[in-house]
Amino acid sequence: MPGVTVKDVAAEKFVPAFAEFLKRTGKVQVPKWVDVVKTGTHKELGPYNPDWFYVRMASVARHIYLRQGVGLGALTKVYGGRRRNGVRPSHANLGSGSVARHAVKCLESIKILEKGATGGRQISKTGRRDLDRIAGQVNQA
Repeated sequence: MPGVTVKDVAAEKFVPAFAEFLKRTGKVQVPKWVDVVKTGTHKELGPYNPDWFYVRMASVARHIYLRQGVGLGALTKVYGGRRRNGVRPSHANLGSGSVARHAVKCLESIKILEKGATGGRQISKTGRRDLDRIAGQVNQA
């Protein structure tokens, strides 16, 4: 279906499909520490999904597609959560900056993202083409 973009497809359908595309291409060099890392200081355990880094990269790509010029600080806020302090009140906590930085670096290495003129990151031409193509496939299925 022509004219289908990432904005037309639900996130819960698009992100796993794009993560599978990233894994299938084999171009992404996943860091060796992904099996032992937590995604934030507010977490007790690491992710259960062994392919969680591909899912995070797909989610970052979708987030930057929808909002151009996002930097690493904004991504750590998006992937943050609630820090539970026992009997004391809980507070907001940032996500891991290292995970966000490596996800962005991996997406830049395969030409999906590029640095923006005013700072932050934006989707490249080839990245927009790939994301829209996957969105079209998901919409047809």
